[in-house]
Amino acid sequence: MNPISEFIVLIERRRLSRISRSLARLFGSLALLGGLLVAGPAHAGSSASGKIAADLQTVIAAPTTPKLSWANDVKGLRYVKVLVISNSNDPELAKLRADVISRGGSVYMRYVSVSALSAMLPANQINALAQRADVQSISPNRLTARTASALEATTGTLTQRTYSGSSTSGLDGSGVGIAILDSGIEKTHRNFLAADGKTERVRAAVDFQQVGDAKAVGVKDWSPGVDASSSMVPGSKALESYESKIKSISNGRPDVYGHGTHVASIAAGRGSSSQAVDATGIAPNADLYDVKVLDGNGFGQLSDVLAAIDWVILHAREYNIRVMNLSLTADSTETWQTDPLARAARSAVAAGITVVAAGGNFGQDSQGQEQFGTIGSPGHDPSVITVGSANGHDTNLRGDDSVNFFSSRGPTRGSYVDANGVRMIDNLLKPDLAAPGNRIVGALASDKGGGEKAWNYLAATYNELSRPFGGTGQEKKATLMNLSGTSVAAPVVSGTIALMLQANPGLTPPLIKAMLQYAAQPMAGANLLQQGAGLLNVDGAVKLARAVRSDLNRVVEAGTIASGGTLLAAGKAMPAATSTINGQTFNWGRVVYAGGNQLLSGDGLFTLYQPIYDHRLVWAGDVARRATVSYWPASSGVAANTFVKSVVWAPASDQALITAGAVQATDLVGTTSSLGRTGMFIPTASLSGWLSSGSGLVLAEGLRVRNGLVLSEGLRVRNGLVLSEGVVLSEGLVLSEGLVLSEGLVLSESGQPNVSSANDASLLGER
Repeated sequence: MNPISEFIVLIERRRLSRISRSLARLFGSLALLGGLLVAGPAHAGSSASGKIAADLQTVIAAPTTPKLSWANDVKGLRYVKVLVISNSNDPELAKLRADVISRGGSVYMRYVSVSALSAMLPANQINALAQRADVQSISPNRLTARTASALEATTGTLTQRTYSGSSTSGLDGSGVGIAILDSGIEKTHRNFLAADGKTERVRAAVDFQQVGDAKAVGVKDWSPGVDASSSMVPGSKALESYESKIKSISNGRPDVYGHGTHVASIAAGRGSSSQAVDATGIAPNADLYDVKVLDGNGFGQLSDVLAAIDWVILHAREYNIRVMNLSLTADSTETWQTDPLARAARSAVAAGITVVAAGGNFGQDSQGQEQFGTIGSPGHDPSVITVGSANGHDTNLRGDDSVNFFSSRGPTRGSYVDANGVRMIDNLLKPDLAAPGNRIVGALASDKGGGEKAWNYLAATYNELSRPFGGTGQEKKATLMNLSGTSVAAPVVSGTIALMLQANPGLTPPLIKAMLQYAAQPMAGANLLQQGAGLLNVDGAVKLARAVRSDLNRVVEAGTIASGGTLLAAGKAMPAATSTINGQTFNWGRVVYAGGNQLLSGDGLFTLYQPIYDHRLVWAGDVARRATVSYWPASSGVAANTFVKSVVWAPASDQALITAGAVQATDLVGTTSSLGRTGMFIPTASLSGWLSSGSGLVLAEGLRVRNGLVLSEGLRVRNGLVLSEGVVLSEGLVLSEGLVLSEGLVLSESGQPNVSSANDASLLGER
């Protein structure tokens, strides 16, 4: 076995996440010295090799085929499974599909969420395929992985919900659908029943591991010459057949790994009095949709996640799925503009779905040094709400909360090659905010009988997770365990969004993000790249949701609201920017990220309509793009404007992005310096204090996009590997599967900056 293969086998067997990333960066650097280019968007003048992801190029050039899920030798010929991103105007991608077949490849799927093909090709044909003008980028079909009440009290949820005996009043997520893309949900667990104790709230369950790659085609794996990318027309036999293959609602043991059930219960679990502790989630009456993309070991592949996002987009209006939770992540060498998972998530946002993603658990390297630039995909996309993890230190009080050591830091480090052949780094501000993610209690998955012998992998392997709640002595179907990581912080935010949408169904995804950030509470000592805008504040987010007009989604899509138009609902005023939770009153942070590297503030963000609240618009740096979402027409049994047919992106036309009256705070923080604690390293609390005292520039003319470009500098950092002040930025160059490993198995730092590479202790969280 060659050294590359040995390295990757070690990763897949041991899942040593910190070591894998360090070695991956080493190999990535060697690859760059050898003349390889990282993937980037198809800029004019860029070479074909510039369209090919770095890890894919490494495999193509390797002397022997590494042992990867997406690379294989068949009869002496090396094949690779890839995702081909296209900029073609043809939604069917007919010519591209035909070319793949002619080159001895197969097409497994054509996607709606991203103009792309899941395909298999001889490795020696990848460079030739990249020469096509309609090919924007080619990525390997990488693995993805999982990134893993007191919760009601500490987040401020109880300010919006009260209990009286067995009855509940206030917001509980009723009527709002949350899609959980994970390892499955044990729907018969007591925490997923309605208030009557009988009705199951998992409304549908689908398993995309049953139809991935060749399974979807019905042929032997690695067989060339097949095109199975038929259109999924609503009401058609093809769609009916496909849906029957993925349907898994009758599965008696849907979550062998145990991660998805736990994540779903944090977002929408209903605790019971028979449990050792109250494990109620944020939105205990929301509808849940189990979209399985990870296997019994917590791993999956990128093509399955893209197919799952397609399914959510297709059924979003039919089922009222308004939130999609992605407590998983894939490492990526690519810019947000071309990364397949980022593009698919962005298309879901364009279809009106708020996408929440875990930031990742790589805030420290194996030597305990803080690592910036470790946000994974799709968390590096500007339209996604990316969540970091906070440590509540075992109290319901918020004043002592801090950012977990393991929580990934920004800025984003996706890269591309510009028209002059220069490698450019995205450097977008992330995460967006932080939420409780340390030893969070949630449901422990078993089978439909709830027996101990069928406990999920995590609980069966690490008895420390269930011991605080009675271990194996717990009542069947009411079992609990705890987990730590950004993967359990993300569903806290997803549940919060369900409450916001129950309070005001007219909210758009980017407005929801702005409200969550504006109302967040900055944690002491943490900067913009560590905590984002601050700690989740459910109370403040819901107050803002109630203040604005309830028809916004409709008028935005109809194009009948003007830039700077009235955003407040009739008779409503901007709420006071304070909240009181558990007897402590605090000011909101009033910090909102925009355009990837801009900082905004001011009441004008919520009293006047800002064009950036159009969910079909994405803006980062000097790039602004707009999506056109089309729907299948009405037919027999199919209602018009219900099922998405395509999502097509193009440069945004000349328009306003930010109106006059908003406060620009970017210039307040100065040039980025870690030692000076300025720019991206400014403590969020410091910036918040300045804004609350009236600092910042009130925009007189707003900000516009012209000819698809935004002429505004924003915050920037150097593109190098290491800033001059010694702050390490992770390049994200991964030689292996491209997966971010152990995303729910965070290392136990025990409050100290010295970490181990052994994952056995990582489930216990931090003190």
